[in-house]
Amino acid sequence: MIISVVQKRFLHITTHHLQNIQKYIYAMNRAYLRHKPSTEGDKFDISFQLVDPEFKVDRNFNFTRSLDENVSTFLSRITTNVEKAYAKKNKRKKKSPDAVEDQTPAVSVSLYCNLIKINEEVPCNQVFKEKNSVTLKLFDKEYEVVINAPFIESITLPSSILPNFPVYPLKFEALYYDEKYSVFAWYKSHDKKEWEQIGTEYICTPGDDAIGCYLKMVCIPRNEHHEGPKIEVISDGVVSPTPGVFPFERRHEFTKSRSKTKEFRVVTYNILADLYCDSDHTRTVLYPYCPPHALAIDYRKQLFMKEIIGYNSDIVCLQEVDRKIFNFDLQPVMERQGFGAEFAIKGGQVAEGLACFYRKDKFKLISSVKLHLAEQLQQYIIFKDFLQAICANDKLKQRFNDRQTVTQVVTLECLETRNLVIVANTHLYFHPDADHIRLLQGAMSMRFVEDYYNKTKSHLEYKDKKISIVFCGDFNSVPDNGIYKLFTEGSVGEDYADWSSNKEEQVKNLTLSQPFKMASACGTPPYTNYTVGFADCLDYIFFDTNTVHVTQHVPMPTNDELIFHAALPSVVFPSDHVSLCADLKWNE
Repeated sequence: MIISVVQKRFLHITTHHLQNIQKYIYAMNRAYLRHKPSTEGDKFDISFQLVDPEFKVDRNFNFTRSLDENVSTFLSRITTNVEKAYAKKNKRKKKSPDAVEDQTPAVSVSLYCNLIKINEEVPCNQVFKEKNSVTLKLFDKEYEVVINAPFIESITLPSSILPNFPVYPLKFEALYYDEKYSVFAWYKSHDKKEWEQIGTEYICTPGDDAIGCYLKMVCIPRNEHHEGPKIEVISDGVVSPTPGVFPFERRHEFTKSRSKTKEFRVVTYNILADLYCDSDHTRTVLYPYCPPHALAIDYRKQLFMKEIIGYNSDIVCLQEVDRKIFNFDLQPVMERQGFGAEFAIKGGQVAEGLACFYRKDKFKLISSVKLHLAEQLQQYIIFKDFLQAICANDKLKQRFNDRQTVTQVVTLECLETRNLVIVANTHLYFHPDADHIRLLQGAMSMRFVEDYYNKTKSHLEYKDKKISIVFCGDFNSVPDNGIYKLFTEGSVGEDYADWSSNKEEQVKNLTLSQPFKMASACGTPPYTNYTVGFADCLDYIFFDTNTVHVTQHVPMPTNDELIFHAALPSVVFPSDHVSLCADLKWNE
């Protein structure tokens, strides 16, 4: 088997994963103290750097202590650790053949405070208050104790970095930090010795000239009042070349600019949760045609982040969103692009769910709710007919109740027109013999949206406003299924074929209807899901034709693009689904 240069790079990265090189740089005249509440009692962390050229000591000291302990106990611990550092240096010097006898200096350490008199019995919690001016004196060196200064607790760069794709910390955890006051810088280097600056923001996009280079991110954390210690982190691997042209870049040609006046752009996308990708079964059975490095989330998220940002959309509905990806990637990056974010985790132990992003200069958030279908089946009177039909069959009841499916409903007010948009987002059950379960789930979700619409319409503040419904998602249903019929034609009879997709769980005596005149914004393309084992249209952006109409929808990838790397996902498609994107305009 021939392995490309790109694959070799990623093989090296994934099989020899190291920790990013991380370094704190403390100001010489400052000690940084942070209050740190914990289940074991209130604690504090304190960090400072001691440099003594005479004894060749250059070390960062970090302590975690209880706020309840006396100052004498705290200072004693500093004394012990500093003595050990000097003793270690002396021991090394004595091993040298020409070494001379050297004395470890006597360590003297003390605290001074402007507001209270410090003695041995004073507890630390009386000293280390933000209003106090505290000085730590070690030998003849004085350190200003900066209380609750900004501090970066954890920062990591991704293992996979591509040119012309956004790069940002894989993990960024900070205390007392405010980004608008903080300083960022990015550098590239072939040898980790000579560094050239390439960026000054939290997010960096290295160019082609960074291929083969390591990246370094530098952050000086600040807030309105204080500056914390600078931190540097260097990537494990280098920027790797891309495998070629990405089909979504061709689609971006249709979304170079923002949506027009009285329009809004909607995207829906199942981004393929890492929860379902990071397994031998996925790599060898589900997607054996996809190189393992292209299934890794560090690689894939670069692609879907750039793709989503490039649509210049106003509303983005995502499915299969890992909690960690929402927290550390989607939410922080999208917020920096001007989006608000709402997340609806699935029930049970499933760590993935639905995410809705809305552009804050276009919409104001009115409300956000989550419908857990199985849990709330018995809680709402509007589901009475569903409950009767489901409870009439024990096997049907068991299977329906075992599902953790949720639907997210986010209500937005258009800042330009003052109209409302009720945005629904869902991901229905996937199993091939479960058309009846999906039809129940989809119909319940629409019933919930209908009830939500009626309550909103009756609200005094909104009764004269135009209210539109946009329903996005991965419905796992082809156009011949009952979901599409219900949404676009308004009704499904009790004899529809979907009710009998599993004979033992057949749904009887249930007729469905919904009052809205809905259509699919992107029609019914041949494929929105394309794997070796299955390919068809499963994803839709349904919209209310009485209130809005389509002005454009972004063309889908060509069949040649879908099959060029066998199927999806691939080195150029980050998911087994294709995103949908459409522009909607308010009816006059």
